[in-house]
Amino acid sequence: MIVFLLSAMSQTIVGTAMPRIIAELSGLHLYAWATTAYLLASTVMVPIWGKLGDLYGRKPILLAGIAIFLAGSWLAGLAGEFGTLPLLGGGMTQLIVFRAVQGLGGGALFTTAFAIIADLFAPRERAKFSGLFGSVFGIASVFGPVVGGFFTDHGTVTLFGHVIAGWRWVFYCNIPFALAAVAMILIKMPTLPIRGVGRIDWAGAGLIIAGFVPLLLAITWGGRDYPWGSPLILGMLIFAIACLIAFVFVEKRVRDPIIPLELFKNPTFTTANGAAFVYSMAFMGVTSFLPLYMQVGQGIPATTSGLTMLALMGGMIVSSTVNGQLVTKTGQYKPFMIGGGCVLILGVFLMCFIGPDTSTFDLAWRLLIVGVGLGPGQSLFGLAVQNALPFHQIGVATSSGQFVRQIGSTMGVALFGALLTSGLASELARHAPTEPGAVVRHLELSDLQKMAMERNLHPEQAGARAADPKQVVLERTIRTSFSVAIVHGMIFALCSLIAGFVLMLFIPVAPLRERPIAAAKAAEPGGDIAAETGEA
Repeated sequence: MIVFLLSAMSQTIVGTAMPRIIAELSGLHLYAWATTAYLLASTVMVPIWGKLGDLYGRKPILLAGIAIFLAGSWLAGLAGEFGTLPLLGGGMTQLIVFRAVQGLGGGALFTTAFAIIADLFAPRERAKFSGLFGSVFGIASVFGPVVGGFFTDHGTVTLFGHVIAGWRWVFYCNIPFALAAVAMILIKMPTLPIRGVGRIDWAGAGLIIAGFVPLLLAITWGGRDYPWGSPLILGMLIFAIACLIAFVFVEKRVRDPIIPLELFKNPTFTTANGAAFVYSMAFMGVTSFLPLYMQVGQGIPATTSGLTMLALMGGMIVSSTVNGQLVTKTGQYKPFMIGGGCVLILGVFLMCFIGPDTSTFDLAWRLLIVGVGLGPGQSLFGLAVQNALPFHQIGVATSSGQFVRQIGSTMGVALFGALLTSGLASELARHAPTEPGAVVRHLELSDLQKMAMERNLHPEQAGARAADPKQVVLERTIRTSFSVAIVHGMIFALCSLIAGFVLMLFIPVAPLRERPIAAAKAAEPGGDIAAETGEA
């Protein structure tokens, strides 16, 4: 759970520190890369770490992932301390490179943690622990921004005559927790039996990286930094498709594929991962831009927006934990999936009626419903997949599910952002003739992020603008337009969730297995094959 918390926090703790980091390292034009580098590295490595865990055991792979994650955290905290470095360039470039290193290790933490649960506990008992891990993700989402903001504002210290900026502790704070996790793993964690046989499929691993890196970059940059029809975006998409076609060709012919294609013949694997993809796409699209909406569209401070998001995360934590306990008690997961899906669709439907004058309380109770609906989806899709597949494929099955979720999250942010930008442009253009006092122009998401950043860093300027009638008209126009645009995104999320819900209905119903993998393997003569046959 500590390892899982580290991985989740590394994605949420940096956001609130970024304005100060940018001010110190002088890299506003590279703002998005500090997050993109981590997500890219962690996403493309997920299936590779899962296969390595199957081949060489969970414990050494988990320790290797923590070691890489630790190195990346330590180096990211040192970014810019020694000025411009050969090959690495200035402080912001250094931070991006070291965040990528951190992401390489972070990809192992998520995947291996869930696979270890699958090794230690039977599917029926596993639901309870998966629910706890889903709660950890919610806790990281809540406390990550708070901890990041605290260190940034109050963490600057002087040690031995050297000033350590507060934002550096955002990365350094990982180190003691990771060392504690390593100690516990070395001393207490049993050496689990290796599930898979064979060797690593290096060709498949290389094609995954070559295919998904340009695909994710194209999705991230398209419509934001470059037009969708630009030669760069089209070139990356064509190259990504070519690599993925080559990947399928290679995986059909190698003896030990990195992602066995026969997994897609399993109806539970296909439908559960398909639904998880859609749910992740809608979830990240909704949650990624809500703080920005509250700060720009409603004009509330960053602290208040963070506290409002507690309603969503609180609902998700409670729902995830309670649903895990109920699944363990009943041995059934499908009814809780359906119930959670209905609540989630209701919550997002209610979010389609927010506006610039929606009160904080009114927004909070809607977010609470969304969080309650999200809870079951944090663990039950993966549980269904693990329950339906043979023991020796648990690692690759778990990593495939995580991989699909992260691709869905990236696509959700990109699509939601594109709809937001398009809706904002059309609304600003519509208001231009009616409000001539406002200087209306085309605003990108980066412009809105910069506005929110400046409000947080310089609140006194907001008071000065409130005395200028032209600025008042401009801000009212932006708030109204942004509120309409965010509703367009919510409608997209709602339609996506309905499609995902329909797909979820096709997940086969199956009772959860009563015996853990390790016990089944030890009890059955003949090893994995006998155990699989018995389960079948």
